[in-house]
Amino acid sequence: MGNFGNLIMNENMKIFRRPRTWIMLSILALISLLMPVLLNQGMGSSEVPYWQAAITTVQIVFFLNTIFCVVIAAEAVAGEFTWGTIKLLLIRPWSRSKILASKYLTVIGFSILSTLLVVILATVMSYILFSHSVTQDGSGASASHAFALWGYLYVDLFITLAIAFMVSSVFRSGALAIGLSLFIMFTQNLFSLIFNPVRYEWAKYVLFNNMDLSRYMDSAADYGLLDDGNAGMTLGFSIAVLAVYYVIFMLISWVVFNKRDVAG
Repeated sequence: MGNFGNLIMNENMKIFRRPRTWIMLSILALISLLMPVLLNQGMGSSEVPYWQAAITTVQIVFFLNTIFCVVIAAEAVAGEFTWGTIKLLLIRPWSRSKILASKYLTVIGFSILSTLLVVILATVMSYILFSHSVTQDGSGASASHAFALWGYLYVDLFITLAIAFMVSSVFRSGALAIGLSLFIMFTQNLFSLIFNPVRYEWAKYVLFNNMDLSRYMDSAADYGLLDDGNAGMTLGFSIAVLAVYYVIFMLISWVVFNKRDVAG
């Protein structure tokens, strides 16, 4: 266990000793602090609840957060081949499975850190600038609503990172991993609209149709532009589908990395 801890520490050093990592985190922090200020100038602070401002800020900044995390995940394995350090890593007295696990856990750790950074700074700045009062009818954003939404956003990020990590491990290409992940981010809603489960029964099992869990926060919300609600899909169903895809992505990553002659 101590050796594995050293592996994780080594992977974290690789990430955090690079100036670009701190630049990315600084950009996230700066935008998380500035966005509530811009919202305050545009909407005012007398009636807008601070949780609503925090939710809006996180939703905006989270897109950039996903991109930065994907960059880290894409180069976790592919970067070793690019820099020519993979052979030095494999001659150490660690199994390939442990090496890959340490890289993946480090990627997840970075994503949690960056997400917490965005959430905390956005919430604190919104708390300072916006109203603390509750709407008369009791509606509007609340802490439970905010954290539920942010949790669903992180699930989307979590699956996207799994895809990026798998592509990085299988194809040894950071550029391909980043490009494919960005493609999924930009076209997710488009494919969900084209392959709508209301029209196609099999579409319920398509990855794109299950990544956005936030739509289940409003049980009355319809799916896409068509009627019939969520076509029988529930939060539990989507989580189960995502879990199956996640296991497949991880199995592919581990099997290929362990079987392929990566030292060649």
